[in-house]
Amino acid sequence: MESWQMRLMAIFPGLLAAVAVALAEPASDPAPVTLSGLGEALFFDPDLSQNRTQSCASCHDPARGFSDPGGAAVSRGDDGVSLGDRNAPALGYVALVPPFQRTWAGRYVGGLFHDGRAATLEVQAGGPVLNPIEMGLPDKSAVRERLAENAAYTRAFEALFGLGVLSDDDAAFAAMTRALAAFERMPDLAPFDSRYDRFLRGEAELTRQEARGRDLFFDPEATNCSLCHQLSASAQDRREPFTSFEYHNIGVPVNTAARAGNGMVGRDPGLLGNPAVDHPAEAGRFRVPGLRNVAVTGPYMHNGVFADLRTAVRFYNKYQSSRKKWQTNPETGRTWRMPETFQTLAVGELTRGQALTEREIDAVVAFLKTLTDARYEGLLEN
Repeated sequence: MESWQMRLMAIFPGLLAAVAVALAEPASDPAPVTLSGLGEALFFDPDLSQNRTQSCASCHDPARGFSDPGGAAVSRGDDGVSLGDRNAPALGYVALVPPFQRTWAGRYVGGLFHDGRAATLEVQAGGPVLNPIEMGLPDKSAVRERLAENAAYTRAFEALFGLGVLSDDDAAFAAMTRALAAFERMPDLAPFDSRYDRFLRGEAELTRQEARGRDLFFDPEATNCSLCHQLSASAQDRREPFTSFEYHNIGVPVNTAARAGNGMVGRDPGLLGNPAVDHPAEAGRFRVPGLRNVAVTGPYMHNGVFADLRTAVRFYNKYQSSRKKWQTNPETGRTWRMPETFQTLAVGELTRGQALTEREIDAVVAFLKTLTDARYEGLLEN
């Protein structure tokens, strides 16, 4: 089986070599340790899980757009049994997510995880390590002990954070999260080199179908895509993340198959599950995901309920047309299941635009495929 080191070297040439040098045995003139280099080593280290079987990369594989490598709706934990209830978010372009906050208009934006409960990357980085159904270490003391048992880590942490940093639980944990966040902020995770980016730079052309899909995507009279999946006022912005980072309830149904496996019941509270939010009007809302690499990081929606990207696009037609054709989920052949939460459904946003034809859905999907980073274009299906 191909090792994660080999996969990473194929995707990020030269990066692992630099990390290996930085964490190697002391030399007469050792290479300086970088915060992001240390974070990369930590990101791929299964020793940071209770049973030493799972690393951050186990659910965020760099060879698959930093999403679950098995394409699972929900990921399995370090104990080999536990299953989550939400789809592992892809980590590409994660550095663009702003800190969790409330705007002057009263809307919540930003934050990490689907409900924004981690205000920053540093806070998010520590979550899975201590989550009992993910990496499963019991507390910060256990994390510090795992770090301290590695001599290379001791040297790296002390070089970056000072002597004795791995002697204090809180200091060691904070240093680890800072390093992991630094890795996630590396430019290699947000290269802006998709074919669409190359098109904007005049280096590539879109096919007629892709161009039609782009027109539909950005046309508020035709679709409601850009209402939530556009940050910049200009469709020409070369650093568009394709999300407003806001929270909406679009009526996603419960993933009954995932629930059958994990035994969880009741409604997913969405944004209302964020400790910083207490108003019932936020129930069932989830942060709008970015669309970069969306074609290679399925399944889709916060709970991975849709396997195919075309299904996710088609889902919006149910709000535009009452025709039986558009009220049927193509993956099940049955009527779309009811929204998990009705009360906060974004009816005004979802009913804008018009129902797309089959050819127009194909065009939008073709456009979304152009948002795939160059390194992942080989994963695209025709």
